[in-house]
Amino acid sequence: MSVLVYTESEKGKFKKNAFEVASYAKAIADTTGTEVTAVAFHAEDAETLGNYGVSRVLLVKEDALDTFNARAYASVLAEAARQESASVIVVSSSTDAKYMAGILAGDLEAGYATNVVAGPESVSPLVVKRTAFSNKGFMFTELKSERNIIGVSSNAFGTHESKVDCSVETFSPNLGDDQFGTKSVEIDKVVGKATIADADVVVSGGRGLKGPENWGMIEELADVLGAATACSKPVSDLGWRPHGEHVGQTGKPVASNLYIAIGISGAIQHLAGVSASKVKVVINTDPEAPFFKAADYGVVGDAFEVVPKLTEKLKEFKAQNA
Repeated sequence: MSVLVYTESEKGKFKKNAFEVASYAKAIADTTGTEVTAVAFHAEDAETLGNYGVSRVLLVKEDALDTFNARAYASVLAEAARQESASVIVVSSSTDAKYMAGILAGDLEAGYATNVVAGPESVSPLVVKRTAFSNKGFMFTELKSERNIIGVSSNAFGTHESKVDCSVETFSPNLGDDQFGTKSVEIDKVVGKATIADADVVVSGGRGLKGPENWGMIEELADVLGAATACSKPVSDLGWRPHGEHVGQTGKPVASNLYIAIGISGAIQHLAGVSASKVKVVINTDPEAPFFKAADYGVVGDAFEVVPKLTEKLKEFKAQNA
């Protein structure tokens, strides 16, 4: 018996959330006296998962699974769970993982707890802490199924090194044509920039920037911080920025360590989507902007004056501490 974990990768490289869910699975395994087995798809250096407590990696190399497919990936995870007699399966809260985990729960007749933000309160019975009401509160959920899936919120548990000997073996799942009823025909990704899902820092702009021609100062600040850029819904609706950068309840959720909102008033849908971020900084000319009530730090001022000065000071700080 083992704790099974789905470790995501892209172009052969593990994503940050792979190490976070592996760390979470290791914490459960230590409590239950079991080991962690990971399922990875086309991952290079799979043995690096051993740094985060994974004892065995089932490495899938099937060409048909080179591109994510929720139905097919769920079938692979279900087969691995049965083979390993896994009672707990740990996944991330990425968009792909959420699509896949719902199907996996059906295949295994498993319980599925999403938005889990801490290690289990107990393992017998299995009780986990989750966010609720658009991250405005918490709930404790008891999972009573024979098998259960835990979806760990990004940046909630963190990565924790726990080195163990790790073996890697090829896993060849049984796949049929019925598991490929849908397929990806084109994938359009932003390249050369930090992604919102994986970024520790996100710099976001709103209508207060007055137009797309002023977005350069957002990108310059993001470059200094090694951050991803994002925007509010009105900005993407106006066509100033691509919809892939829209964050909020109706866009991409953000759970970064630092979220900087520039010229964003803070509509409730936006706040709900970024409330999981650990530290929120707001720059706005309106002292009554709703975002200030949710912010950890606030600057009342003109973004066109504040942001360039902030960027320059950060550059000076980095130069002095290089």
